[in-house]
Amino acid sequence: MTDTATPATDAQATEAAAAAHAAHVQVVKPEHTGARVTVLVQPEEKYLSLPRPKTSRQLLAALGLAEETALVARNGQLLTPDRHIWPNDDLLVRKVASSG
Repeated sequence: MTDTATPATDAQATEAAAAAHAAHVQVVKPEHTGARVTVLVQPEEKYLSLPRPKTSRQLLAALGLAEETALVARNGQLLTPDRHIWPNDDLLVRKVASSG
């Protein structure tokens, strides 16, 4: 006998995962009512919701990071500093450092 999930249980699992994710998101400037983006900052694994910057360069500046110290990605694709960020984007910021 195999275990198969029904669409109802799949939907419940998806809702539960979204609720758990939302519970861990830190909201930056909650008074801002305009467009926002969600950012996963690594390696801290910290989720932030913040007012939408127009470019990845502005995103790094808002996070207090220099362009040389972090990579920005959207949907698995790296963004150059001049690339536009759209409302409701889910972004990844990966801090990078070299030791030498």
